[in-house]
Amino acid sequence: QVQLVESGGGLGLPGGSLRLSCVASGRILSIDAAGWYRQAPGKQRELVAALTNSGATNYADSAKGRFTISIDNAKNTVYLQMNSLKPEDTAVYYCNADGTYRDSSGYRKFVDFMGQGTQVTVSS
Repeated sequence: QVQLVESGGGLGLPGGSLRLSCVASGRILSIDAAGWYRQAPGKQRELVAALTNSGATNYADSAKGRFTISIDNAKNTVYLQMNSLKPEDTAVYYCNADGTYRDSSGYRKFVDFMGQGTQVTVSS
């Protein structure tokens, strides 16, 4: 089946950069849309960035101008490039994706799959 696995989190310095990756495993044909969410301690999960199947992007106000979401279908990977990091970016980041995969029955859609998350900590 389909699984999403995030990586690239860790400790980032204020003003620095991190790139998160989310690899979709399985017999993936395409990732059609994706999003990155984050959840800080004691706070609700929030959408940080989204990329629709038409190619439109949408960013939380806190991420505009600093974060970039992209999809590389050759690598079955969704990226979140995070620049100008701030301590308030500290959170667990989750990848979410829709796409198409193949099983023994043929081509199927996967919708709203989410990974297990990767911790990002921004601190000096």
